[in-house]
Amino acid sequence: MKKLSYTSLFYLLLLFFSCKTMGQITQQQISTFLTDSIVATGHVGISIYEPATSKYLYDYNADKNFIPSSNVKLFSLYAGLKYLKDSLVGLRYVENDTALFVYPSGDPTLLHVDFKSQPVISFLSGIPKQIFIDDAFKSKAYGSGWAWSDYQDYYMAERSALPVYGNTVAFMLKRNRFETVPPASSSFTFLQNFADSNIETTVQRNFFSNSFTTVQNNKSNELVFTPFVTSASLSAKLLADSVHKKIDILGMIAMPFVKSKNIKIFYSRPVDSLFKPMMFNSDNFFAEQTLLMVSNEKLGYMNDEEIIDILLKNDLKDIPTKPRWVDGCGLSRYNLFSPKNFIYILDKLQKEFGLDRMKRILPTAGQGSLRGYYENAAGSIYAKTGSMSNNVSLSGYLYTKQNKLLLFSVMINNYSGSGRAGRKAIERFIQDVRNTN
Repeated sequence: MKKLSYTSLFYLLLLFFSCKTMGQITQQQISTFLTDSIVATGHVGISIYEPATSKYLYDYNADKNFIPSSNVKLFSLYAGLKYLKDSLVGLRYVENDTALFVYPSGDPTLLHVDFKSQPVISFLSGIPKQIFIDDAFKSKAYGSGWAWSDYQDYYMAERSALPVYGNTVAFMLKRNRFETVPPASSSFTFLQNFADSNIETTVQRNFFSNSFTTVQNNKSNELVFTPFVTSASLSAKLLADSVHKKIDILGMIAMPFVKSKNIKIFYSRPVDSLFKPMMFNSDNFFAEQTLLMVSNEKLGYMNDEEIIDILLKNDLKDIPTKPRWVDGCGLSRYNLFSPKNFIYILDKLQKEFGLDRMKRILPTAGQGSLRGYYENAAGSIYAKTGSMSNNVSLSGYLYTKQNKLLLFSVMINNYSGSGRAGRKAIERFIQDVRNTN
């Protein structure tokens, strides 16, 4: 028998230990993915982890930072589940014989068109007293690093202490006319222009004011959401219009000094009724307000920078690599996270809140942001997408053909191609991993 050379033996041992580390994730699968015509133009990070054995099956640039886009929502979800408990605080209040003093909670479901039940409105409508609202917002309307030119796109609604209607105007555009929610009032200026029937319908808002112009064709039959410029006084007015009574704004100094035992809490709805659409539809506004609500519960006021710092220093102190976390939804390109950071948060989520709950909150194949992807994999994948121009990510839970549970994170940054092309490349890789394990 011919003896192996030391060099051959070395490479055989290297292959053995590599395959042992990778399990059934083969070099061919990795090579196929990394040399994909879309993937090869960008920077790639991969981490695949098997919780049953506490082993990483494969890592590629897993400790390096990438722009995660909406994968950041997994961290906001964790914070929300940890500190918002079972039900959303609709508002806190103190009352005396003549007045009700309201402390907003940041609840984004107030008067939101997707939530037909409005417990807070019913509660305030039944109060036969003067209502005062605290104006104590210690954050900014926009997150750090958000693109200013997206100000009139539905996914960049402003943040606020007392959000109403999702901080957007819903335009129901119909032939020759339009209707709005909230309805037309002195707070908004609406103009209507008609164009050639081939022109796309749009709603344009003045950058500095709530002056909207609809540009539509005569065949329009659409629903368009456009953010409005928020203020405490506007929120109070829109709320007053809904409860049919006067509401005044008072600052912290004017609000009565109240000891905690005098403060009452009114809950609006179960937390998962917010978290499920937040993750299914990748709702930026819900994610931002979730982080602000967590800040309000922990600090007594709403400040995204401070609560992120506290979370990283306490609940997330053992995170594998130090991230740069600047907003709740992932709109900012300043965010930087590694694939291993997402394995870490996925593992914490399923350990602390249960995998069954994660499977109810995250979309599976064919649902929400996974609609049109992962054919025949419903019930096998539950994941959070992330997408902005030239960047795509996917992190989540994967059941393989042999019913092994894997946690995975795949991130591609700065590639040349469409968002769909990047997502399809990740889909092919994840489906391959699923089918061979």
